[in-house]
Amino acid sequence: MTRNNFDNPVFLFTLLVFAVILNAISSVYFLLIMLSGLLFMAFFVCLKRKYLYSLFFIVIAFLFIEINSGLKPLSLTLLSLFLYIFVLPKINRTMSFSELNSYIYIIMFYLGVLFIWSLSSDINEAMTKAIVLNILIDLVLFGVLI
Repeated sequence: MTRNNFDNPVFLFTLLVFAVILNAISSVYFLLIMLSGLLFMAFFVCLKRKYLYSLFFIVIAFLFIEINSGLKPLSLTLLSLFLYIFVLPKINRTMSFSELNSYIYIIMFYLGVLFIWSLSSDINEAMTKAIVLNILIDLVLFGVLI
């Protein structure tokens, strides 16, 4: 079993606090849900390795992000759980890129977020740009930090 930064509770708590503060500040000017892909990967690792206390704090961070961005409460948590149970095992069986799977998981999460946003409001060019920007930021940060 390989260990990464998501196994370190201090790093995880720092990431959660940083993500909540960043989303609270950026929600004033932008339509962003920054670092949600990283939080999804932390959710995935904590659920896989049964770090339940850390998982609780990730759900709380998801709630703050959902409230700031105007999504329904627990929608990102339910999306993450749905992806973990149904979609990601299919990706693991069909894809043989073990190093690229984490990046594909982040992209699948943001496609789910785009679907959730499309249910609550119309998709426009600004929303599409925000999702693409969030994907790029999260992929770069995931590659650097983890």
